[in-house]
Amino acid sequence: MKVVSFAGYSGSGKTHLVEQLIPALKMRGLRVSVVKHAHHDFDIDHPGKDTYRHREAGAFEVVVASDRRLALMREFEQASTLTVHHLLAELYDGVDWVLVEGFKNSNLLKIEVWRADAGKPARYPDDDFVVAIATDSPDQLPQETLRPVLDLNQPDAIAQWLVDSGDRFEYNAESYA
Repeated sequence: MKVVSFAGYSGSGKTHLVEQLIPALKMRGLRVSVVKHAHHDFDIDHPGKDTYRHREAGAFEVVVASDRRLALMREFEQASTLTVHHLLAELYDGVDWVLVEGFKNSNLLKIEVWRADAGKPARYPDDDFVVAIATDSPDQLPQETLRPVLDLNQPDAIAQWLVDSGDRFEYNAESYA
């Protein structure tokens, strides 16, 4: 599987870009998964539902499945910090691409999503894992770069760049151990 991370400050457009890249990659016949970092209080379950009741009763894991989807919820007895590599290990083997959002300090290869209007500093000058910058304002980048500068408003072109550069994003879990 190939793995690419999307880094950038809140409001830069990471989620919107990932949302657009999924169908662009799927149209190329590729299976896509997403790993997303969330805040510590997030929940996908709802009070009153069977799975919620099972978790509240103390189940460590609850797996719910239908003929269309599967969900696994795991409760940690103590706060646990999982790395992106822990989460990648949980994914189905048959996926072609994993788009990672929210692990900006990870050691994965990244595309930085940067907008001048957001008023936030760029990460690429100090992050060797940033291999490209996706931006809507290339003329306002704070520092020159030899990295590819991708048009944030052209997700299909970014998808094609990923496919064309796919070999460099091949994930080998053992090299991160």
